Amino acid sequence: MTDLMQYGPRLFEGAMLTIAVALLSLLLSLLLGLLTASAKMSRNRLIHGIATLYTTIIRGVPDLVMMFLLFFGAQIGLNMITDLLYELYGWDLYIEINSFVAGVVTIGLIFGAYMGETFRGAFLAVDRGQIEAGRAYGMNHGQVFRRIRFPQMMRHALPGLSNNWMVLLKTTALVSVIGLTDMVRVAEEASKQTDQPFLFLGIVALVYLAIASVSEWGFSRLQERYDTGFVGGED
Repeated sequence: MTDLMQYGPRLFEGAMLTIAVALLSLLLSLLLGLLTASAKMSRNRLIHGIATLYTTIIRGVPDLVMMFLLFFGAQIGLNMITDLLYELYGWDLYIEINSFVAGVVTIGLIFGAYMGETFRGAFLAVDRGQIEAGRAYGMNHGQVFRRIRFPQMMRHALPGLSNNWMVLLKTTALVSVIGLTDMVRVAEEASKQTDQPFLFLGIVALVYLAIASVSEWGFSRLQERYDTGFVGGED
């Protein structure tokens, strides 16, 4: 019990850090997902090709490898450029990538690809007839998107978004490998110091489970909202 009291505040701070990483990564992935979905539905071959390359790379490279590439690899690459600038122009620069930023950006990039596929499928599932009917009533593109396309797209996308969020939440545990003091790293350090891995890792597991349970409840409420007006959830 003494060990738990000793590491309790650090575990709480680590949990808050984990939540912050997860939420910021979610926001970034949603933005990238919408952009990726739009690009993959674009008739412009270049834009479509870039989006396809992005999703192919992300889905083909393991998350841990991507984390190391963006944190260590990007830092080395950027400082090679600054070394060249020093030799050419005398500019003395050194770039150090913050581990929190690296974690958020990496997870956001990874799940942006998955969100993109989720959004693309949801957009394609919206009945084109309703969009054309909205335009026939005199709605502009913005009104059609807000009143018809977005609500119906979200209805189809929410199951996939919920699943992506759950996986993203668990993926935040990877930030401990780049030096970020999240609750997994704190639990690992506490386990080594006290020789009680079951206690501390068990607490971490319960915190993740609690966040996932609250998230599942929230997504179910959102699903009910967007299913309003559809009998049995069907069109």
